[in-house]
Amino acid sequence: MNRLERAFERLRRDQKKALVVYLTAGDPSLEVTEALILELDKAGVNILEIGVPFSDPTADGPVIQAASQRALQKGVTLENILVMIESVRKRSDIPIILFGYYNPIYRYGNEAFAAKASAAGVDGILVVDLPMEESFELRQYTDRMGMDFISLIAPTTNDSRIERIVSRAKGFLYYITVTGVTGMTRPEPADVKRDVNRIRRSSNLPIVAGFGISTPQQVAEIAPLADGIVIGSAIVRMIADNQGKEGLPQLVSSYIGEIRRALG
Repeated sequence: MNRLERAFERLRRDQKKALVVYLTAGDPSLEVTEALILELDKAGVNILEIGVPFSDPTADGPVIQAASQRALQKGVTLENILVMIESVRKRSDIPIILFGYYNPIYRYGNEAFAAKASAAGVDGILVVDLPMEESFELRQYTDRMGMDFISLIAPTTNDSRIERIVSRAKGFLYYITVTGVTGMTRPEPADVKRDVNRIRRSSNLPIVAGFGISTPQQVAEIAPLADGIVIGSAIVRMIADNQGKEGLPQLVSSYIGEIRRALG
């Protein structure tokens, strides 16, 4: 049983929902990202998505786009991020998903990436622009190294495609609550309930809902409908607004405490 499986097993046993948090690696620095990871682990976050900065993040809204640009301007690379995760693993066992786009992985080399990421302590990968039909060229290496390939399902995904996606899915299913990019649209609970129920008819994997969730009220509305929720743009915006301030990890941790309480 890997870290992700253990996390969801504990949550099921305790009748809790998963709190998944996204951070853009290297914004404002990799040292701060590492400090945030450790603080969020203590604050009760169950799974971390570590975003790999990319120059053309087509699925991300302006907040995460800007964070990626800041990180790239500081020279943050996939190799730097893997070294940072390796350092985190000396002090934390929190499940870590690498979240990003295929180009940096392709340039690194699929086989080399899979070996390095696994050795660093990465538990799964989510590659936004690598659809199911094209994923084998990477998965032949990452599956072998025991990393879960997290699949995305959108509101526009029809039932037959859902069945094809979940037949090869691992770890958990990431349900995109809205059409569009991250952080720009508020999800409607009725739509989330409908689509999560569609997905559940095809899979027993945990379903985590993300995109557009930022307030405790939204969390309280959406969390009962899925097995967990993702907070992304709200955290990235908070980090951007408070760069250079002392106590940034504690400030983010305080916000996460509010979200954790709303999860119940």
